[in-house]
Amino acid sequence: MMDSQENTLPQGTPAEENKVMEAPTAQVEEPVVEKTEAGNSPAEEVPVAPQETETAEVPAAETPLEVATPEAEAALPEAEVASPQSEEAPKAEEEAPKKVYKTKKEVLERVTELAHDDSHPSKDEVDHLKTVFYKLHIAEREAALKSYLDGGGDPEKYQVTPDEDEEKFKAEMSLIKEKRARIFQELENEKAENLKKKLDIIEKVKSLVTSPDNANRSYQEFKKLQQEWKEIKAVPAERANELWRNYQLYVEKFYDLLKLNSEAREYDFKKNLEIKTKLCEAAEKLADEPDVISAFHQLQELHQQYREAGPVSKDLREEVWTRFKAASTVINKRHQQHFEDLRSKEEENLAKKTALCEKVEAIAQEENKGAADWERHTREIIAVQQEWKAIGFAPQKMNVKIFERFRAACDDFFGRKTQFFRDMKSRFAENAEKKRALVEQAQALQDSTDWKATSEKLTALQREWKTIGMVPKKLGDQLWNDFLGACNKFFEARNAATAGTRNEEHANLAKKREIIGKMKDLAVQGDGNIQDDIQTLVDEYNSIGHVPYREKDKLYKEYREILDKLYKELNITVARRRLDNFKSSLRNVAEKGANALDNERTRLMRRYDSLKQEIQTYENNIGFLSVSSKKGNSLIDEMNRKVQKLKDDLSLVREKIKAIDEENNKAEEEEKEEN
Repeated sequence: MMDSQENTLPQGTPAEENKVMEAPTAQVEEPVVEKTEAGNSPAEEVPVAPQETETAEVPAAETPLEVATPEAEAALPEAEVASPQSEEAPKAEEEAPKKVYKTKKEVLERVTELAHDDSHPSKDEVDHLKTVFYKLHIAEREAALKSYLDGGGDPEKYQVTPDEDEEKFKAEMSLIKEKRARIFQELENEKAENLKKKLDIIEKVKSLVTSPDNANRSYQEFKKLQQEWKEIKAVPAERANELWRNYQLYVEKFYDLLKLNSEAREYDFKKNLEIKTKLCEAAEKLADEPDVISAFHQLQELHQQYREAGPVSKDLREEVWTRFKAASTVINKRHQQHFEDLRSKEEENLAKKTALCEKVEAIAQEENKGAADWERHTREIIAVQQEWKAIGFAPQKMNVKIFERFRAACDDFFGRKTQFFRDMKSRFAENAEKKRALVEQAQALQDSTDWKATSEKLTALQREWKTIGMVPKKLGDQLWNDFLGACNKFFEARNAATAGTRNEEHANLAKKREIIGKMKDLAVQGDGNIQDDIQTLVDEYNSIGHVPYREKDKLYKEYREILDKLYKELNITVARRRLDNFKSSLRNVAEKGANALDNERTRLMRRYDSLKQEIQTYENNIGFLSVSSKKGNSLIDEMNRKVQKLKDDLSLVREKIKAIDEENNKAEEEEKEEN
């Protein structure tokens, strides 16, 4: 059984802080001072705070730390009662560096060793082994899932394979749990037995005190009882203070009754002074110890030795104790400051991690329009994850919650990313099938000699190809090469067969460009009486035959632009002239009588409705025309020009009706003024 010490805390320690305190707590104790009858000199001090022991932990739940009773705290100076901060033990990762395990096998070997050897497994190591094992276990599962998905597996059909290592790990951890529970119970039984032994020693010392005449003869027996007391270790924490006070009381009474000769007594005091002086020096040297936690635990051991050391002369008792207490106070303050700094750092870490959570959540909410956005946001989130790893622990009560928030935001993003690429992969497959079908159709036409019909069909296939979405680059290049090869084979054969017609096409190209030049000259003149000239040029243009295939689209675009410009300017000029002439003639119409304007307005309204109906008819017809050939396109363009002219006429009629209404209003106002 390992030697251990009991933890004591002042009342009021927060429960959440008690949970992390697994190392013994340094507490400076002041001796109970019993005055002599004269009330002048204090009795020899023996620290009366309970022994401090590391309480074994029941695996099923945290064993609560013992709390000193108010009476026990009253026996201590106020400045020396450890605060919750000073009571807090360092976290496992700060007390000692944790061993690095790279594989589950290494973890399992260590767990098996702990489960079957005679050692006492510490909670920190057990928790560390559990964390590392499941971190590696989860990493293996995620790698297996990724490999399955990368291989084209269906995520809905994926099943997790049972892990024999996990079952062995759980079995060994169960043995460790039982082992810790057994050790804890053995420790509790040992404490109860030690309590009985110390109570028995107190009764024996008490019996020596009640026999003053035999005090000198009982000295050796008393020293033997003192040695037995020192050899007995842990007792139940709730009885420790009371036990020490009773023992101290009867020890001091025995010394008061003891009638040793002066030389022997002074020798004993001198020897004890040397021991306590060395303990004071050792405590003072701890102020230079760089490891605050180590200094704190060494101070615990010095306190135990100080308790076990015998008394010194009464005139030096207070001085020695004050020196030892002062050195202890320095270590306690350093220990307390260490954990205050640690808590402050944890609060800073919590603020940093909260900011990173907000950052990841903001990135996850941004819109992803394509794969590039997903990859860019993925790089941003991975960078944030690297920042997270560089930040230490947050406060214990928030550490799990803040990690769960961060993990949830990351999982949400990567889950949606996985779904996006799964859908994109499906779309790629559909697009690839569509392009394969077009390749097959093009290859079926590549040997055709029906030059005109096949050219139109292949041109239609090319337009359809452009409407199909993306496919993976390697496959897309292959399909495009096959498709282009089939098209090129046909068009090269067609060009070879129709080489004789090229000179005629180039001559036609020159003629049409000449006509387009004449149209541009008309546009520069800006004369409103050019309608007949325009129509003559249009008829001449349409009578010319084919031009080279590569030039036809560019030529037709140039022709349409100048023709649209001429018609637009012509319609605007003619409409403006007609409206001006109409307004000039309104006064003459008005002189014929009021009914004349009304009759003209009625006629224009009928014209307005007729134009609207005609425009509607044209627009409906345009919707039914095929746009798959040049002839169809020309017809649609011609109809669009007619529709635009009808709309201009409609606008002109609307302006005429408006002019009649203004003339009527003007006539009414003049009539009112005359009356």
